[in-house]
Amino acid sequence: MAAATESASVPKPNYSFEKRQRELAKKQKKADKLAEKSARKEHGGEAEPEQTDQAEPQTPPPSEPAAP
Repeated sequence: MAAATESASVPKPNYSFEKRQRELAKKQKKADKLAEKSARKEHGGEAEPEQTDQAEPQTPPPSEPAAP
């Protein structure tokens, strides 16, 4: 009966796969930053940011009163 419980157990996590995925994500992020940096250099620092949601100013929700 011990063999039946072993096959029904939760699979062992594959840490090597997870580590490789993190490394690939880091490598891709670094390449993206380098490409953006070179694009800014080419255009004299006037490159548009790819993500516009980060460029918007933070405003409090309308339900909260503004601080004086």
